[in-house]
This record gives sequence, C-alpha cells and structure tokens, in this order.
Amino acid sequence: MENRKYILPVIMLAIFETVAVTLWLTKDNLFYLFNFSYIGLSISLGVFLFFRKYKYARRIVQLLVGLYMLLYLGLICSENMQIEGFWYYLFTGVFEAATIHYAVAKIFGPLLFGRGWCGYACWTAMVLDFLPYKIPTRPRKKIAWIRYLTFMASFLFVAALFLAKAGNMEYIMFWAFIIGNAAYYALGIALAIMLKDNRAFCKYICPITVFLKPMSYFSLIRVNCDKEKCISCGKCEKLCPMDVDVTDNSRKRKNGTECILCMECVRNCPKDAL
Repeated sequence: MENRKYILPVIMLAIFETVAVTLWLTKDNLFYLFNFSYIGLSISLGVFLFFRKYKYARRIVQLLVGLYMLLYLGLICSENMQIEGFWYYLFTGVFEAATIHYAVAKIFGPLLFGRGWCGYACWTAMVLDFLPYKIPTRPRKKIAWIRYLTFMASFLFVAALFLAKAGNMEYIMFWAFIIGNAAYYALGIALAIMLKDNRAFCKYICPITVFLKPMSYFSLIRVNCDKEKCISCGKCEKLCPMDVDVTDNSRKRKNGTECILCMECVRNCPKDAL
C-alpha cells in the first residue's frame, strides 16, 4: 500500500511523455520531445521527493522548470512565453511556442492539475517565493479585479501592434518579454513587501489567472480533507499562501480556484487528514 503513492509521479511523467511524443510526431520537431520530456521529468521528480518528505521538493521543481523557461526558452531562444507571446502567436494563426505552452499549462492542463503551474513552474513566483513573507498575516484585499485590467492591457498591446502593422514583431515581442518580466518582478516584490505576502502578485495582478481560475474549478487533482481525521485546528488555512479553505471539500470552497497545490497544508497537517 505504501508504494501505491508513487504511482502519481509515474502517471504525471506518462502524461507529459504522451504530449511530448504527440507534438514531436505531429509537428515534426524534435524540440517538443525534449521540452515536454524535461518538464515531465522535473515535475515527476518533485512529486516523488514530496512523497519522500523532502522539504524543498517543490522549490527544486520551480527552479528546474522556471529557470529553463525564463533563461533557455525566453532569453536564449528569444521566445516570448508571457501572455503577450500567446496573443502574438494566436493573432498570426500559428500553433507554436507560447500557444502550445498556454494550451498545455494554462488552458486545458488545469482540468487535470489545477493551478499547479503557479506552484511548480512559474518563473515569476519562483523569485517571489524566495522572499520571507510565505504565510499571509493580513486579510485578503478586495482588489483581484486588477488582474482583468492587466489581462486586457496585454491583449490591447498586441492588438495595437497588429493594427498599426508594426514591423519586426518578433524583435518587439522579445523586448516585451524582457521589459514585462522586469516589471512583474519589480511589482511583485514591491507588493510582497507592502502587503507582507509573497503571493500578492498572484492574487491581485497576474493576468494568467484569468485562464487558470475557471479551468481549475474542475481540476481532477485537488487537496481533499478526511473529515473523520480533521480536528479543525485551523493550521492548514493559516499556512496556506493562497488563503484556501482546504477543509471544505466542495468545489465552491473559499478561494478554491486559488490553490497552487504547494502541499504546505498536507505536509503540516498534525493528523494527516489532507
């Protein structure tokens, strides 16, 4: 029975390998085999280490995937993996790079693993999670509407470039990636310091959550509570960086679509009820 829990990392690897091989064969590009195999291996390693009770399992995955996407895909390969890159490829009608990334990680993938992207692969959160404000100490602000403004701003920015028939669009997209990331880091760090919350940027500003939240509602992989074991100590909700009430198994639970599967609640539950 103890070994059954290791089935999950195998399943995760199998899913990513299926995507890797399918895209490799359909797109006739070996890059996709490498790309999704690497990400699948990184995530599977993290899940395995978590089950081995290694404290920094999630952080290892964040660095393996986040740095790969930021440094290799973004800077070396000059691919805009931010939301502007998604709009750019979508407008050009090309199913490549950012459009594939968004389809797998942020649009259809969350039906399986919810907002796991935010907890294990986001290169913005990868940096913000190094800050000391890991446990929110202040009530959640009612300013999450800002994310819809940043979402629309990214869309309008790319749309304006196409309407203006701007030249050298790939060059513009590369610098949009550089400047956009710098702005995200600066804003994320400033918000974290002001609100004493590492994940303030994720809760209020990040435009990607507009895709992630509705799909995450139906996620197959989610934290559930064994009511018979739970002693209602409140430790899980206090430790949750996203203010999720994981003791409520309903999909309508408080901040349910905010769960990033960081597993801090599971790791710290005194009764193993999660």
